[in-house]
Amino acid sequence: MANPVANLQRAAAEYQNMSKKDQKRYVTDLILNNALYIIMLAFCIYTAIQRPNFLSMGSLGNLIVQVAAYLPMALGIAGCIVLTGTDLSAGRAVGLTAAITGAFLQRIDYANKMLTFLPEVTPFWMFVTLLSVVAIGAIIGVINGFFVAKFSLHPFIVTLSTQLITYGIILWFFDFNNGAPIGGLDEIYRNFLGTPMFYMGNTPVPLYVLYAVILTALMWFIWNKTTFGKNMFAVGSNAEAAKVSGVNVFLTTVLVHTLAGAMYGYAGFVEGFRSGSIAAGTGANYECDAIAACVIGGVSFVGGTGKISGIVLGVFVLRIIFIALTMLGVSSSSLYIIKGAIILCACALDMRKYLVKK
Repeated sequence: MANPVANLQRAAAEYQNMSKKDQKRYVTDLILNNALYIIMLAFCIYTAIQRPNFLSMGSLGNLIVQVAAYLPMALGIAGCIVLTGTDLSAGRAVGLTAAITGAFLQRIDYANKMLTFLPEVTPFWMFVTLLSVVAIGAIIGVINGFFVAKFSLHPFIVTLSTQLITYGIILWFFDFNNGAPIGGLDEIYRNFLGTPMFYMGNTPVPLYVLYAVILTALMWFIWNKTTFGKNMFAVGSNAEAAKVSGVNVFLTTVLVHTLAGAMYGYAGFVEGFRSGSIAAGTGANYECDAIAACVIGGVSFVGGTGKISGIVLGVFVLRIIFIALTMLGVSSSSLYIIKGAIILCACALDMRKYLVKK
């Protein structure tokens, strides 16, 4: 493992040996490459001055809870970005799986139970539901991956199409409930995800935070310690070279999207609990948050680049920004503008590194 102190000493020595012109360029590149983190740090300091409770234990607990909810989706979509693609269907996939989760796990005595023929919720039935929504998410991923790999279609077009199809299925699904939100979730389901492990201030830290940690560790292992992970980065770096090297580009592309879809399915399972009452709009634009977090965390659209630790950091940074903005009283409509600006700036700064190399 690299020694951070040794790395800093080496960098300092290299800087001292540079010419004045190179030193100036080095400092400029360092500032620009870390501009978002610098801005975030300054913004956090300003927010802490204006709202002292921003640095409270309760606020930190709220941050951890939000990160745990949004992290699985970012971990899924990151693989698509590593392949120089994206996934616009992610948010709607979360919405569909959340709706199915809610419909399957309503209390047996709930007056407005949507699917009255379903059995009473038991731990076994809850796990069947979890496996079902993960499988549904994976199927959406398989469709995306197949059309991207088989017909060399741009992921933007493919996932935009599946986004619209999935949203249509969501609306059709809610027609069975007369368009009303799905509520009355069973206690077994709520306890499985929401039982507090401990409290940070007055904020309970639920069990799904632990599940997010386990899922992150699993994704780290897949990305870094498996042949599939190595093949994913090879295809993302240069698909033709990977093919010549014996990598099955078609299968790798399909599997990356399938894994992403499975993560969306799990995210939908959690989102059903978090929302409490699932509506047709649940999951809308969630892919924007996931893409922004990945780009901030160093997953490049150039392809073949990204780390799980960077994705985690990106999700943390994005949630910190949104929590701070909310505390400062910024309207929800303004958040969309800021979110779009973050994605644009992060992508521009990322591309700048590669343009400079040329």
